Amino acid sequence: MIERVHEHIIDELRTNTRTDTIFVLTAIALNLLTLGVNSGVAAEASRVGPDPTTFIVMFTFVALLIVINFVAEVGLIRGRQTREKLLNGLLKMYKDHDVDGYYDPSLLSGYRTRYNLFMLAVLFTGLVALIIPFVVM
Repeated sequence: MIERVHEHIIDELRTNTRTDTIFVLTAIALNLLTLGVNSGVAAEASRVGPDPTTFIVMFTFVALLIVINFVAEVGLIRGRQTREKLLNGLLKMYKDHDVDGYYDPSLLSGYRTRYNLFMLAVLFTGLVALIIPFVVM
């Protein structure tokens, strides 16, 4: 039975990793797409003058940017919490079976740092995508 629990935790960790990867890649891709679209719209508006359509397009993409980044950040926070719980469960299981010497608990802080870096990358590309088009305008 313990092997089944171990397999289940490992499968959950794999799913967690895939989900986090999707959050990061999707958020960064949409941030860059929004940066490109809004920069193009802003450049055109500064050349010919702003019109209501320009503002509607820009603020629609800004809303998309905010929502996507919010979802990605919350998803990464939840992913980090889930990973910590799963790994703590594994560590307890390993300790109960006297094999805890094979897994260094300091890896948990490394995972926390990695999540923080992912969240920083998503947040920073989002801020760049938000600020640059208004500077160009």
